[in-house]
Amino acid sequence: MKGKTVLVTGGARGIGFAICDAIAQLGGNVAVLVALPSPVDDFHALGAKHGIRAFYDQADVTQQASLDAGFARALRKAGSFQGCVTAAGVALDKPFVQHTWEEAQRVLSVNVMGTFWTAKLVAEHMAEVGGGGSIVMIASIAAQGIKIPEQNLAIYHMSKAAVKGVVGPLAVELAEDGIRVNSVSPGVIMSPMTEALKKEYPHLLDMFEGAAPLKRVGVPRDLTPMVAYLLSDASSFTTGGDFLITGGLHAGIAPSFMKRSVGS
Repeated sequence: MKGKTVLVTGGARGIGFAICDAIAQLGGNVAVLVALPSPVDDFHALGAKHGIRAFYDQADVTQQASLDAGFARALRKAGSFQGCVTAAGVALDKPFVQHTWEEAQRVLSVNVMGTFWTAKLVAEHMAEVGGGGSIVMIASIAAQGIKIPEQNLAIYHMSKAAVKGVVGPLAVELAEDGIRVNSVSPGVIMSPMTEALKKEYPHLLDMFEGAAPLKRVGVPRDLTPMVAYLLSDASSFTTGGDFLITGGLHAGIAPSFMKRSVGS
């Protein structure tokens, strides 16, 4: 990743920060756009720790003016971008018929339009300067149309399916400018967004740990090798793909867990 600068939305904490840390470890520079007023403390140490440049700008990915301005500021600081990871996302666990318009719109605005518009800004820049680049979108196991037991994530499923769905068309269209587009679809990953499982929904955490064939919940560092690969030149012949990192949950439920469930 040396010599590359990667824009990461949602890179202030959780999965997004883990991706920034991985890029920095491999010698890449990172520029973060996020709605939070400040990133985790460890973000400020990335530059000195790994000998790279790390930039942070606040922007709301649901508002075009804010996102446009944040991108422009980040670009001025970074000079250019060779990669982008759209990691900003929100979820809503609620029965389908209880969704409100405002709640649904919020999820779609962050997950779909935030991803789409960030990719557009980056692609325009990459095409203008030449040299190509790589865009990695964070989708989800939910993008596969799989209903996770005991969770009601209809609008989240819809939003992540949209992210996965745009990868192929963009990969073909942007290949003319040497820009590759792929997505990574995580399973259940412990992050600030899922931290409530530990205290409020321990039965869900127990289910996720037992249901996945590999018998555990994922952690952010489970995703970072794949993201780093897709950003790097090692994947120069890889575009239009969706890469599942779910502990096997997308393929099926562990037989031992099924036996336990039947027994109970």
